[in-house]
Amino acid sequence: MGQGVAVVGTGYVGLTTGACLAHLGHDVTCVDIDAEKVASLERAEIHILEPRLRELVVEGIRSGRLRFTTDVEGAVEDRSFVCLCVPSPQAADGAADMSFIRTAASSIGPSLRSGAVVINKSTVPVGSTRLVEEALGRSDVAVVSNPEFLREGHAVEDFLHPDRVVIGADDEGVALQVVALYVGLVAPVVVTDPASAELIKYAANAFLATKLSFVNEIADLARELGADIDDVVVGVGSDPRIGQNHFRPGPGWGGSCFPKDTRALLHMAEQAGQELQVLDAAVRSNEARFDATTDRIERLVGGLRGTPVAAWGLTFKGGTDDLRDSPALAVLQRAVERGARVRAFDPTVTAGRSVGEGISTVDDPYAACEGAAVLAVLADWSEFGSIDLDKVAEVMTVPRVVDVHNLLDRQTLERVGFEVARLDS
Repeated sequence: MGQGVAVVGTGYVGLTTGACLAHLGHDVTCVDIDAEKVASLERAEIHILEPRLRELVVEGIRSGRLRFTTDVEGAVEDRSFVCLCVPSPQAADGAADMSFIRTAASSIGPSLRSGAVVINKSTVPVGSTRLVEEALGRSDVAVVSNPEFLREGHAVEDFLHPDRVVIGADDEGVALQVVALYVGLVAPVVVTDPASAELIKYAANAFLATKLSFVNEIADLARELGADIDDVVVGVGSDPRIGQNHFRPGPGWGGSCFPKDTRALLHMAEQAGQELQVLDAAVRSNEARFDATTDRIERLVGGLRGTPVAAWGLTFKGGTDDLRDSPALAVLQRAVERGARVRAFDPTVTAGRSVGEGISTVDDPYAACEGAAVLAVLADWSEFGSIDLDKVAEVMTVPRVVDVHNLLDRQTLERVGFEVARLDS
């Protein structure tokens, strides 16, 4: 039998959580303070790019198991479970900004039914379960940490086929209540204390970011030694202790999670009197990666002052429309600062959209390349591999390309006459 669930926040995590819980048979009300967004969601108009998400929203609305509202009190007052899915952005000192969490908890506190379980799904520092308890001001409700592990572009798949479900609670009975929300999913369940659950989320993201920084440095070494980084990645990633996931080099890592979460973890460690030397090095390596990628573009053309640069890919990775902390934009902004004139194409960015000073956007990959002296392929959209490179070469002043993901076919590039700077060249 489904449970009554409220989800506070309809961003990436909140909307996916609400739609998937409704799909599992629960009665879900999603609440957001943005009336315009709520009205759009009631029409099943999805504001993010995520496979299957709209399908599940439509399914939930039609079944009556999924609703959207701006009425916080009405959304939570009769619910057995309330999921907090609100932002935890980076504050000026590197720590996670907890103001959204506090505000959300304070707003729902007076309306909760006795015995309700508040589930913190936002990525929050260790100790935040206690902070939520204080903000709620209720001794008759429980607070549980249940971090999400959703990859953008794979969020629905990750929710419905998770690698693990982590639940941090002081009371085992309450933890088992939360476990029951996931009945029907096949995954290991880790039941632990709140602090451990909160640290698991940060440690997982920090490790993945470190893994990416490592393979980026190996890619640089491979280039200097004449090795093929694609083969190196396959050979090393075939070891099950290492794995292929998050082991592909690129222009650096970014997005809505890794940059803020790594800095938040470093801040937590500093506050605890600890030094995370490996993670600190990974963050510094990533920052240097943006400059190094810009350097490669500049070396290929012999200087960026006044140089027309074409760019493919603006999102922080392919398969998403998220521009937050995008490595591609970090690289292009540096190119602009060095005097480049940038025209860019991305499958999810409309022509004329402002993405950064000095970067114009077009709705066609060939239009981006017209009159360009170099093409920079900066996000791993699979569509880029099927673009007509003969036509690209025709519209460029000089056929040059910096392909930071090795997406373009090497033999075709050589046949067309491109001067190429790939990961291994």
